[in-house]
Amino acid sequence: MISTTKHIESCVLVGISTAQQKQNKLEEYLDELEFLVQTAGGVVKKRFTQRLNMPDSKTYVGRGKLSEIAEYVRAAEIDIVVFDDELSPSQLRNLEAELQCMILDRTNLILDIFAKRAQTSHAKTQVELAQYQYLLPRLTRMWTHLKRQKGGMGMRGPGETEIETDRRIIRDRISLLKKRLLAIDKQMATQRKNRGKLLRIALVGYTNVGKSTIMNMLSKSEVFAENKLFATLDTTVRKTVIHNLPFLLADTVGFIRKLPTGLIESFKSTLDEVREADVLIHVVDISHPEFEDHIRVVNETLAEIDSNDKPMIMVFNKIDAYSFVEKEEDDLTPKETENISLDELMNTWMAKENNPCIFISAKQKKNLQEFRELIYSEVKEAHAKRFPYNNFLY
Repeated sequence: MISTTKHIESCVLVGISTAQQKQNKLEEYLDELEFLVQTAGGVVKKRFTQRLNMPDSKTYVGRGKLSEIAEYVRAAEIDIVVFDDELSPSQLRNLEAELQCMILDRTNLILDIFAKRAQTSHAKTQVELAQYQYLLPRLTRMWTHLKRQKGGMGMRGPGETEIETDRRIIRDRISLLKKRLLAIDKQMATQRKNRGKLLRIALVGYTNVGKSTIMNMLSKSEVFAENKLFATLDTTVRKTVIHNLPFLLADTVGFIRKLPTGLIESFKSTLDEVREADVLIHVVDISHPEFEDHIRVVNETLAEIDSNDKPMIMVFNKIDAYSFVEKEEDDLTPKETENISLDELMNTWMAKENNPCIFISAKQKKNLQEFRELIYSEVKEAHAKRFPYNNFLY
């Protein structure tokens, strides 16, 4: 009888701590990498870490650590070894030869998830472009077994290697995809112009913070939402009305640390909704121990696309999942984030943030009416500035 059970690929994670990336920061990155593996459908069996001044140029980790990984991979029959940083073509080639299994780096893993998640032609084209841009410099490891074609009758001359043929095909494909994206971008720009004079609000934030859940709640739509990274790739726009004030609400792709450069370039057009938005709603997962680092990543990405000076509402979501460890009152050491209560955190953020700020639980529908009133207030103010002679709506 043929088994219909789907094989779940077993993986190990590999990362290094350096002077710039301490051990505790490495563990945070590996936690995120493990979530990426789970999102892609794999299961993590073990982690390997090493302290180095910088990654080894040949094998990323040292020879001793590589032997330890190879021994475990063979003994546990591991399918894939996933590295936390982007690997060079030579590192990939050397690691495959040594470990005799599939090697993925963070970039390749994210590309794989994006390829599975892409639904529209726009997203699929963006992902395919990023995949080919990643693949082009790494073709050498795929064709090491091929030799240069020999000259012969009617075939004299240097000839063309198989890899050169593939490089030319991929460059042509990249050129075609870029042209296709330009055409799609023009269509989307036309669609944005045809939406009339409605204000535009864009949801932004780190991946898996609950943007799609908030989108569904505010616009009463059914945007796909799931507790996985990059559940949403395509920008979704819905007309929304709070009280008597209509506006367009856009849900955008989530950001992530160490996002591959090729993906940032490929998906910049998706972020046009952010560029053209009148107000941004920055959603933060307050229950995540590294939420402040997530805020920094989002703000840096917004600055990169010249959108960091827009009016913004800070929304701290998932207060139902927030937890802290209370310290003794006579402890003189400064409090860490995990030792601060939600009430203290609210006061801290309210005090130091210039942007309007609110704490909610989209899942349990806590503080949602206050959230809607805050959005209404910001949209009304933006509308008054943009259309000073058309304030009859309110």
